[in-house]
Amino acid sequence: MTVSEDLPQNLPKPIDDGKADHLTGMSLPDLSLLLSSGKKLNISKLINCVLFIFPKAGSSLEDPIDFEIWDAIPGARGCTPQSCAYRDLNNEFSKYGFDIFGLSVQKPEVLKEVQERNHIPFDLISDSDLELTGELSLPTFMFKSRELIKRITLIIKNGKIKKVFYPVFPSDKDATTTLNYIIEHHTK
Repeated sequence: MTVSEDLPQNLPKPIDDGKADHLTGMSLPDLSLLLSSGKKLNISKLINCVLFIFPKAGSSLEDPIDFEIWDAIPGARGCTPQSCAYRDLNNEFSKYGFDIFGLSVQKPEVLKEVQERNHIPFDLISDSDLELTGELSLPTFMFKSRELIKRITLIIKNGKIKKVFYPVFPSDKDATTTLNYIIEHHTK
């Protein structure tokens, strides 16, 4: 399988604005969110997982993205390459006892289309009402009057955030960086 979206080489790099500094050590809230599979998942029940959070994947179920504007936003571009990198390393994460979930503010039906089109073997979580975003005070930005979550990756152990990667750039290297951290720290 190949990644269907190539990242331009001149994308602006996001800066660490400190808006994720508070997350390490936080417990996940008792909150159920819809998955791309149509099921619900209580976020507080996550044991060993990687939760990669992305702004917005392109989908035929939503208005097309104006890439000239999108590419000018530091850290916005690259949701498909990020998701596909996790897809490609999913078995490696499993060897270390970690599940993978992606999360976006997009509706479950949109995330299902993204999941199916890109052959992603794990569920994508919809935070379309910004419930988890609000509970954790996740960093966000506005795009065409819509609040989106900035790209961030969380390593979760027993319902708590153990490690935070923020900002994530480039997005297509996130899965490798996260897996290397897990291997290096024997985070089982």
